[in-house]
Amino acid sequence: MKLAPIDWILIIVFFSIVLAIGIIVSKKSGKNTSEYFLSNRSLPWWLLGFSMVATTFSTDTPNLVTDIVRNNGVSGNWVWWAFLLTGLLTVFVYAKLWRKSDVQTDMEFYDLRYGGKPAHFLRAFRSIYLGVIFNVMAMAAVTLAAIKIGQVMLGLNPIQTVLIAGTITVVFSTLGGFRGVVYTDFVLFFVAIFGAVGAAYYLVNLPEIGGLSKLIQHENVIGKLSIFPNFSDTEALIGIFIIPLAVQWWSSWYPGAEPGGGGYIAQRMLAAKNENHAVGATLFFNVMHYALRPWPWILVALASLVLYPDLASLQTAFPNVEESKLGHDLAYSAMLTKLPSGLLGLVLASLGAAYMSTISTHLNWGSSYIVNDFYKQKINRNASEKQLVNVGRLSTIFLMAFSALFALFLTNALQLFDIILMFGAGTGLIFILRWFWWRINAWSEISAMFASGLISILLNFTSLSTLLFDHQTNNEIFIEGIFPAWSKFPIVVLITSIVWVTVTFLTKPETDETLRKFYKKTTPGGPGWARILNTFPDTSFIENENKKKWTVPSGILAMILGCFMVYGAMFATGNFLYGNYKLASGLLLLVIFSVFLLIKLWKNNKISTR
Repeated sequence: MKLAPIDWILIIVFFSIVLAIGIIVSKKSGKNTSEYFLSNRSLPWWLLGFSMVATTFSTDTPNLVTDIVRNNGVSGNWVWWAFLLTGLLTVFVYAKLWRKSDVQTDMEFYDLRYGGKPAHFLRAFRSIYLGVIFNVMAMAAVTLAAIKIGQVMLGLNPIQTVLIAGTITVVFSTLGGFRGVVYTDFVLFFVAIFGAVGAAYYLVNLPEIGGLSKLIQHENVIGKLSIFPNFSDTEALIGIFIIPLAVQWWSSWYPGAEPGGGGYIAQRMLAAKNENHAVGATLFFNVMHYALRPWPWILVALASLVLYPDLASLQTAFPNVEESKLGHDLAYSAMLTKLPSGLLGLVLASLGAAYMSTISTHLNWGSSYIVNDFYKQKINRNASEKQLVNVGRLSTIFLMAFSALFALFLTNALQLFDIILMFGAGTGLIFILRWFWWRINAWSEISAMFASGLISILLNFTSLSTLLFDHQTNNEIFIEGIFPAWSKFPIVVLITSIVWVTVTFLTKPETDETLRKFYKKTTPGGPGWARILNTFPDTSFIENENKKKWTVPSGILAMILGCFMVYGAMFATGNFLYGNYKLASGLLLLVIFSVFLLIKLWKNNKISTR
């Protein structure tokens, strides 16, 4: 397809603005590592909130949603909607704790919470494990989406897309540091959201679709509309609804939805002006991420079922797409080819914005691990701030190159989502409990990390999975295993949990001195620290802590109210679009009531710093 001059003008103007921001802030960003990776902890909640939202709106997100909807219907999105519980737990319980810790990265947390060689090993190893391996996989999924967009909409081959998109992103990420990332995220958010909404409105109203009312009545679509899975379909009910809500959200580490906070979400909490700004940023992010954004992508995914009902129709329409890249996630890009000039340019700019926002965040976040938690700790302890910034810039280039190469070998977004989810299975409970139970030690995390990683490798890259679990072959022939397919994730969680709990009680706890230092810094409170609190020589400190009300119960209550608020808003929007106005109105009243109770809880100062 050919782009009109107006499309090229919009795209060029957009990329010029992004590069200009990176160049303008480059001098200030290069002063030291605190500025380069955290903007000297000076950023307001709204700017950080927009940055989080922009980061999680990547090019692979609409592709992933499209893949899910076409395969499992709208209800299939519970595999990521369930992470709202994780996000709101971070908002009301962990955000202030992270900001009080005053660490530069969440990897530095290990030297604060634990002690000795195990802590040093954990910090260094996990900085590479997450900052490089996990990070590269996440970026590869985003780059894969860009490759598919480039093939379908611009006729670019994968290498051309990788070189163009990667080069621009690396330039402004390397120059601008974290401040450049956050400032551009603010611009990128509005471009991305206007593009997504504009595309959805136009595509749903195509003559072939006939508008929203005809779309939801179409024979290819009507069976995909339900927000909840068919309760009579046990396999689907357990796999895409019960497990995400009952197990997945608290048990699995996933970038952007880490139990107890972490990753680039923690980076933004640590960059906040203070604890209240950290809370405000994460709350804003979760509301926008779940309540505002899903439906434009869902509508386009549903519309794609009318024009491209199966993979064969996609292949016929786009014969130049490499067979290895052909999947249901391609349908989103296919739909965008129907856009008119002007809107097409805006949408392409929005997809570019989504790509650059996500990749730039991952590059800066991963680079912060490499510099602060590996290079500075293991390679050159005496490195100057200028040297550390230069290492950060070099590692940014390395991460981009590695992820781009990996992306060339991937097939679809859902494929990598499942792999990443499995690799973190069973570790999440540690990240929740380590703040509130003194007995958790470095060996707990080490054993959980290796157990989940080893099991996941065996299940994803060997024939063991096909022997143990039900599955379908490429020819869609059902093969019965020892266990049902849905049990794979819970089994990994169970085995990993047994391993780390056993190791915890078989190894020595952290020293009282280490634990007292951590407690005094963060004051998490609660019965899980009672033994350590009573070892403080300062009796007045013990008395003051015992007088304070533990805020976690009220934080959990706020989390529940927040879930009613956000899910209510999301489902009210969906039912309004479906024409179920009475149900939509009822859900809207639930949202208003939840907001009222949440504000009242907040004003009563029950969700405050201890």
